[in-house]
Amino acid sequence: MNHGNIVGTVDAAQLAMISFILFFVCLVFWLRREDRREGYPLEDALTGRLLSEGGPLSAASPKTFILPFGKGTVSVPMAGTDNREAVDIMAERRENFGGAPYSPVGDVFAAGVGPGSYANRAKFADLDAHGNPRIVPMGLVPEISVAGGSTDPRGLPVYGADGARAGKVVDLWVDRAEHMVRYLAVDTGERTVLAPMPMAVVRRDGVIISAINAADFLNAPFPANPGEITRYEEERIVAYFGTGYLYANADRLEPLV
Repeated sequence: MNHGNIVGTVDAAQLAMISFILFFVCLVFWLRREDRREGYPLEDALTGRLLSEGGPLSAASPKTFILPFGKGTVSVPMAGTDNREAVDIMAERRENFGGAPYSPVGDVFAAGVGPGSYANRAKFADLDAHGNPRIVPMGLVPEISVAGGSTDPRGLPVYGADGARAGKVVDLWVDRAEHMVRYLAVDTGERTVLAPMPMAVVRRDGVIISAINAADFLNAPFPANPGEITRYEEERIVAYFGTGYLYANADRLEPLV
């Protein structure tokens, strides 16, 4: 007798539920494997010893990515390594327990800790959709100019956190993809350095960069190629100025309370 059943005695709803649960469990394991391509294996917070990868269900299989514009390939994770370039930091642990903060030793701007931390990004320029360097001096991009009614910082003096004059702005480095100023080129009298635009306050009579003191501008990093900046150099410049927000002056080191 036909009762209008499509699947007969098979409980389709139960099979659908079981299939969904199995799919979801597999998805969780797949996602946990995929997010371990960089930054793993972890290390012990106290000793620095590398921890176990966690077995085959917690370790990503190697995958090779082809970079655009002939920049080669990148394979992650690198088999048999921790997939990280070693970085020496000039700092020591305040206390001997896991999670204890580090304090710089010697030159705070070379310590590479806290707000001065940086990543070892690629040593080639960030590129736009056409393969051209994204961040370049404004003079190389004639279609970009300072908006009318805004203060053009070029020619204005630059003052550091101590109120002393560090130099003057001689050029603007712009992002040709997003049409915005990324860096100010500051002539210190001895050399020209780049200062991150988000850390600058532009006024009609001058530019204030309170991240570092005026004397610290002399040692700020600058791109090796005067016409472009690599991703690695961007990290170092931002880290240098970021360091000053905590370590430039003694009164910034500890909380008020």
